[in-house]
Amino acid sequence: MSEFDKKLAQLQADLNTQGDRVVEQLFKSVEACFGSDNEVAESVLRGEAFIDQVDVEIERACIDLLRLGSTDEKGIRSVLTVVKVNNELERIADCASLIAEKTLQDGSPVSQAPPTFRVMANSVVGMARDTNKALSDTDTEFAVRVLSFDDTVDRFRKEIVLDVQHRTGDGSLDPLVAFELLSVTRSLERIADHCTNICEQVIYLGTGKIVRHLPDGWTTPETPEF
Repeated sequence: MSEFDKKLAQLQADLNTQGDRVVEQLFKSVEACFGSDNEVAESVLRGEAFIDQVDVEIERACIDLLRLGSTDEKGIRSVLTVVKVNNELERIADCASLIAEKTLQDGSPVSQAPPTFRVMANSVVGMARDTNKALSDTDTEFAVRVLSFDDTVDRFRKEIVLDVQHRTGDGSLDPLVAFELLSVTRSLERIADHCTNICEQVIYLGTGKIVRHLPDGWTTPETPEF
């Protein structure tokens, strides 16, 4: 095994570990949010610094690896995928921290959320876990299945937004609470989007094909023309 391959294998292992770490952060933030557990929420915020540190370390390792000058197409594709996925994981962690921050506020908005909110949150956590599995196994078929959940999460988001708008309009929901509730909902939606981006990278890594998004959904992966 070449030096490039050895370092790439270690880099991918580090990325998978980071993925596990980020998914755990997300799970804890959601549980803290619904349980109004300030201690768990604070642990999520404390953990963000280490995730940021590993994010930088992985990025620097990618640069060092490219400096070795490998001309293997799949190897180079793998490094580029690590760079992109690493960035998506860091953003998921940021969203998890935002959710944790809302838990620490007086009068957590989640207590006034519609039932759909819990379903959406659980779906997003499951999507993140499945995304990490697809990544660690480079399972393109599983990645495609995860992509299908994005539309479901989007439907949940729309239901929540309509519910919040209706209750705010009739005066049964305080506008400030509504604002905070929609903020958490947006964070969950963004996490789902980041998971989608990672799964697209898994497909690219495994097949060399690119998933093209269209307004009405995504198409079968296509081989780039360059």
